[in-house]
Amino acid sequence: MTEQNTRQGIMLMIVTTFVFGIQDGLSRHLAEVYDVRMVVMIRYWVFALFALAMAWRQAGSIRAAFRTSQPILQALRALILIAEICVMIVGFVRLGLVESHAIFACYPLLVAALSGPILGEKVGWRRWAAIGVGFVGVMVILQPGSSVFSINMLWAAAASLMFAVYGLLTRYVGRKDRAITSFVWTGVVGAAGMTVVGLPYLAPMTALDSLLMGVLCMTALTGHYLLIRAYEVAEASAVQPFAYLQLPFASIIGIMVFGDILRWNVAVGAAIVVSAGVFTLLRERLARQRRH
Repeated sequence: MTEQNTRQGIMLMIVTTFVFGIQDGLSRHLAEVYDVRMVVMIRYWVFALFALAMAWRQAGSIRAAFRTSQPILQALRALILIAEICVMIVGFVRLGLVESHAIFACYPLLVAALSGPILGEKVGWRRWAAIGVGFVGVMVILQPGSSVFSINMLWAAAASLMFAVYGLLTRYVGRKDRAITSFVWTGVVGAAGMTVVGLPYLAPMTALDSLLMGVLCMTALTGHYLLIRAYEVAEASAVQPFAYLQLPFASIIGIMVFGDILRWNVAVGAAIVVSAGVFTLLRERLARQRRH
């Protein structure tokens, strides 16, 4: 990859995180009014159509894109993702965007910690040290045992763990399947799963909320497209650290739109977690370069 491609990939990732920040704000607003399962279901209907269109374009046919030797794992990771999205949005509503994203930021550390037992990857002492420092940051945010601790923080913590498992399974199936195969399974199986659990909660929406739901779907599609483009033009290890920018973007929306409060322990803890996460990602990139 050229330096120009890397710069372009980084810019695409920055725009992606901004779009996803807007998506999180819209998700929180709609989930405060309607059942979260309904919101995610409608969003996934549009996402599934997008995934099928991408499959047709890249694989030549939808059947070819679906072809896999590991259907159970593909379906499992898709179902884990829809559960994670629902849990995270509940966290947005009950905890706020600022604290939810501060806690969720530890997921790369969980990926690094679990990559050994799940993927059989070697994690060196430096990354284990960074993982330990990162979890100190999480404890600073949570402050268990203090009056600041809220049981609602567990929503974001659970979402972080589920997203880490989803990411590891995605890497595992990627050893045999193409990216488009994983993408179409994510969209179609996710839409089917959300329809099963969300259809009983389908309710009429106001004209304004219908418009916002449409904008939410568009931000989801735009964000996923930009993310795909970022990974196409630059190495994932080069652009992945910039995904952390979703934390400040979503926090700004939470503070300005929803009146969230940035407490000192959340700011300090998030800074520790992000620093440890970026270090972990950079060490992982260095280890991958040495292997090749």
